[in-house]
Amino acid sequence: MKRKDQQAGATSRSVLIVDDEEDILELIELTLLRMGLDVDRATTVKGAIEKVQAGNYDLCLTDMRLPDGEGLELVQFISDNLSDLPVAVITAHGNTENAVAALKAGAFDYLAKPVSLEQLRTLVKSALSLPQPVTAKSSSEQSMLGESAAMQQVRELIEKLARSEAPVHITGESGSGKELAARLIHQKGARRSQPFFPVNCGAIPENLMESEFFGYRKGAFTGADSDRDGFFQAAHGGTLFLDEVADLPLAMQVKLLRAIQEKKVRKVGATQEDPVDVRIISATHQKLGECVEAGKFRHDLYYRLNVIELRMPALREMREDIPQFVGALLDKLARNAGSKKPEIAPEALEELTRYDFPGNVRELENVLERAMALCSDGKVTAADLQLRPEDTHEQAVAMGGDSKAPLQDYLDRVEKEAILEALEKTRYNRTAAAKLLGITFRSMRYRMERLGLN
Repeated sequence: MKRKDQQAGATSRSVLIVDDEEDILELIELTLLRMGLDVDRATTVKGAIEKVQAGNYDLCLTDMRLPDGEGLELVQFISDNLSDLPVAVITAHGNTENAVAALKAGAFDYLAKPVSLEQLRTLVKSALSLPQPVTAKSSSEQSMLGESAAMQQVRELIEKLARSEAPVHITGESGSGKELAARLIHQKGARRSQPFFPVNCGAIPENLMESEFFGYRKGAFTGADSDRDGFFQAAHGGTLFLDEVADLPLAMQVKLLRAIQEKKVRKVGATQEDPVDVRIISATHQKLGECVEAGKFRHDLYYRLNVIELRMPALREMREDIPQFVGALLDKLARNAGSKKPEIAPEALEELTRYDFPGNVRELENVLERAMALCSDGKVTAADLQLRPEDTHEQAVAMGGDSKAPLQDYLDRVEKEAILEALEKTRYNRTAAAKLLGITFRSMRYRMERLGLN
């Protein structure tokens, strides 16, 4: 076995290949040797486990079918005992169930037979470029605040997901930080030096979706005056973040599924497909499983996107973190405004910690921005917040245990949630949000002022 000589300061990287087919072993070994890598072999699960325990490898590449068991056993062993060692699997062509099972077990990525040497080289380069785990917090890590148990779990899972190429689906309410989580997964992973490309699926007209996602050739349709790349090409080598993926129409879901499975896209008007290398991270505030049951979302696409789920907690689930969020947001707002950070009165902070925040951190930021504009003498009071006590669940309970509010208060909350959802879908384009809600822009502006959403 060729091992890294750390004492001699050798810089060569070592890969363990696990397969019982001689022709596959030779093909992969030759490819890796040409990449300047040291290569070692194993033909069984038992032999591979012994080697990874005794050796010092940078990557393990294993077949799923071995004489004494399944490659999944090896993946699970490495995930449980050698989490810093990336392991990729080779699956039979079209057997996506094995691939998904391996990714769920902790595999970095997978290759389908017959093995594409181009895809093999891309996978190996990505795996070997994974950053080494560090104990100190990076600046990006520090941007995800909160010391509650819920946020600590989120950060731990982000660290784990960053060391994989598995598709991730992020769930959570509007304003809970889904895009931030996606960016952190990207920044901490092997693709950190490549593009992170966010796409709001709910903001793209249906007739433009195919050309926006896959690009088009000159002359493909009226107005196509030149070749243009799509989202997949723009994210090539990096991460494509599909926000509000539940809003994709069924016809586009079919095309997206094929692009993910084949790792190829065809521009509108083109005759050939182009290979693309992207990691897919998706998100939605809707319950995607319920969308599948309702026939609004394809089960096979759901199966491919929801390999690993990351749930972002609502702000009301981590009230103990609200003071920290308040401090950081006031710092940010003051810096952006070029002004001095205001103080926040204890009673104001107490009121914020009791409020339910249906719009989560985004709503908290809007509340604080408004309060900064209203406050005097550099101090934010409870009155500056303009929060209504009846919107606080804890207060409703304290007033007799009945959470039912007067009719107008209830209607206001429903209206507020509908507006916030529309704004989220349109990336806070008020004109587009008003159109989505079926009201005029003037009516939209009035309602937002009345509800304290400006």
